[in-house]
Amino acid sequence: MSNVLKAAFIFISPNGNPEEHRSWVRTEAVELLTVAVSNYAQAEKVARSLVENENIAAIELCGGFGTAGTSRVADAVDVPVGVVRFDIHPGLNNVSGDKLFS
Repeated sequence: MSNVLKAAFIFISPNGNPEEHRSWVRTEAVELLTVAVSNYAQAEKVARSLVENENIAAIELCGGFGTAGTSRVADAVDVPVGVVRFDIHPGLNNVSGDKLFS
C-alpha cells in the first residue's frame, strides 16, 4: 500500500464538542481522526469540513447513529461512509440515535 488512507471516526455523545473532543492515531497505512459530535446536524457539518479541510477519504460512524443519521452524513459528503451497528446503543441508554437526534 503506497498511499496513506486518511479516515475519520465520528461518534455521537451528549455535549460532544468536535473542536475539543478529537484526536489522531497515525500508522504507516492509516491516519484516523476520531471526533465527537452532539447531534446529527453537527455530524453533517463536521463530516463536510473533514472532507474539505482535512482531506478525509473515508468516514466511519459509531453505533449511536441510526439509519437516518447514517443517511444524513452519507448524503452530506462524497466519500465512502460506513457504520458500526447497534440496534440499541449502550452509550445512549439503549436506544437508537434515530430516536434521540432525528
